[in-house]
Amino acid sequence: MAEPARSIPPRLRTARLELVPGTPALGRAEMADRAQFAVLLGADVPASWPPPENDEKTMTFFTEYVEKNPDGVGWAAWYILLQGGDGRKTAVGTCGFTAKPDETGTVETGYSILPEHQQRGYAPEAVSALVEWAFGHPAVNRVVAHTYPDLRASIRVLEKCGFTFAGPGPEEGTIRFERRR
Repeated sequence: MAEPARSIPPRLRTARLELVPGTPALGRAEMADRAQFAVLLGADVPASWPPPENDEKTMTFFTEYVEKNPDGVGWAAWYILLQGGDGRKTAVGTCGFTAKPDETGTVETGYSILPEHQQRGYAPEAVSALVEWAFGHPAVNRVVAHTYPDLRASIRVLEKCGFTFAGPGPEEGTIRFERRR
């Protein structure tokens, strides 16, 4: 089944990365057909895929979200591709939002990079592009993220992207960071 092009945001490009918005077809392929997933992404998908925190429950949530909310593509999962010097691309992680902006103009973001690609600055580069994309929508005035106090690398990503500590998170033991327009 073809997906309507009007509901799919363009791929985002940074100095080293390309962010691909998750569609129902990409989500289904990610869960069931690695070869088709790679074709749809236009990238190599490492054997170590998926990245941490992107388990079957998460994949199912995001796929079902964009299936039920065609206008929600872009407000769910994005795939992070590393652009190689040889023109090849490699999937190195995921990022995204948990849903469209709520009534307060808030969206929640998250990110995960394959372990072998961590500590290379890909997460802050991807999250910065995603936040810029979100703030390009007038309905968004705040982006929040939740993490654990002992996850220093995750906290550092948020700090590099201009987020500030905003108190306890919604789940026990988590903390909230936010960035306002």
